[in-house]
Amino acid sequence: MPTVAIVGRPNVGKSALFNRLAGRKIAIVHDQPGVTRDRIAAPCTLTAHRCTLIDTGGIGATLDDGFGEQVAIEADIAMQTADLILFLVDAQEGLTSIDQALAQKLRKAKPPVLLVLNKVDHDKHESSFADFTSLGLPDSVFVSAEHGRNFGELIDKMDAVLTPLHIETEEVMEVAEKIGIKLAIIGKPNAGKSSLINAILKDKRTIVSEIAGTTRDAVDLPYSFAGENFTLIDTAGLRPRGKRDNSVEVFSAIRSEKAIRRADLCVLVIDLAGGVSSQDRKIAQLILDEKKPCLIVLNKFDLFHPGAAYKERVAEAEEQVRRELFFLSYAPFVACSAKTGDSTEHVLKKAIAIKKGAQDIPGTGKLNRILQAAIDKNPPPSDNKAKRVKLYYATTALNDKYSVIPVPTLVLFVNDKHLMKDSYEAYLTNQFREAHPAPGIPIIFSIRSRTRREWEPPKKGNQGH
Repeated sequence: MPTVAIVGRPNVGKSALFNRLAGRKIAIVHDQPGVTRDRIAAPCTLTAHRCTLIDTGGIGATLDDGFGEQVAIEADIAMQTADLILFLVDAQEGLTSIDQALAQKLRKAKPPVLLVLNKVDHDKHESSFADFTSLGLPDSVFVSAEHGRNFGELIDKMDAVLTPLHIETEEVMEVAEKIGIKLAIIGKPNAGKSSLINAILKDKRTIVSEIAGTTRDAVDLPYSFAGENFTLIDTAGLRPRGKRDNSVEVFSAIRSEKAIRRADLCVLVIDLAGGVSSQDRKIAQLILDEKKPCLIVLNKFDLFHPGAAYKERVAEAEEQVRRELFFLSYAPFVACSAKTGDSTEHVLKKAIAIKKGAQDIPGTGKLNRILQAAIDKNPPPSDNKAKRVKLYYATTALNDKYSVIPVPTLVLFVNDKHLMKDSYEAYLTNQFREAHPAPGIPIIFSIRSRTRREWEPPKKGNQGH
């Protein structure tokens, strides 16, 4: 659902507006500034299509218990993740320096901003609008959150932004549902990619040959399995750039790389009988660089130590792939034989399991508890000036291109991102993976610096500059 964030300085009526739009009293309404400290979310009941409301803490509050910076970060997160921002001001009190500082930041915000002048209980209060035109925000509306005055116009303006988003989301979801999970079957030449697809489809739809490079193009093949729609993308084998001996092969490689980028899940096919090669590692690195969900298929398992016991063969295969592709440790694997068809159905079963596991995205509270526990267990190292990274807050952000299998970015707000060492980020990754396993899904961190100075209102005498 689209998200609407309500932001503004303390005591302008954000919680009252939130409660009225939500249709029930959820946020605490109090005259004391800074009562709302955390983001509170609830569905909106008044708009034509459902959306999620976010009530933030008051920006610029001077709180005795030191929560001012945390509240500012909360509001910043809401602004970065919202589809529409309701910038609430007190029309009776008039324009303040904090309003001006916040408007300066909101003018750079990506989502549209609607200026909402609150506490307009009578027509005479609308005369204060002239003061707020200097904020440079193009759209505005007068309301009284306490008495519900002029909420019809407010809802109309919200629907003007949200309805197209809702229609677009429905269209995207409808198309995505028909296409299903896009699986890019990738690997070096002659690893058995086309054979694997034929085994899954139980049909000789793709050309299978001992000659490397038979598949020149990326071919999309629709298929349904266990109630789930798939689009299998058969790609040309990726050879090292120096061994691409003609223009056709070069273009085939380009198409394969594009297939990786548009896939929901990359299925890396490895010739287990021949062992993990340097080209396998290069392809795996490409998947990692694109931050793609991944499943490793160990093909030709029937030729891998055929005389040994099954469990021993699986254990040895896992040890080999984990050693050679250690940097792709988040990817689970399936051992099968495309030629005999043995265990090939587990490829799609594992893909469905990866999709299901990806839906369980940790909430803000759980994420912060996991990371804080990791920091308490092993504090970050200090630099040569005895400074160390300090985590203020963490949240998750979703990228639109990961619509079918979500891959969240874990956004960490810290005092100085340059203090985050690679080794400590790797430690946090391992700790998060241990607490929240999501096989096949990469963990992406985005480290952002936040300082108190970013939220200070402009000094007197500089308000017009």
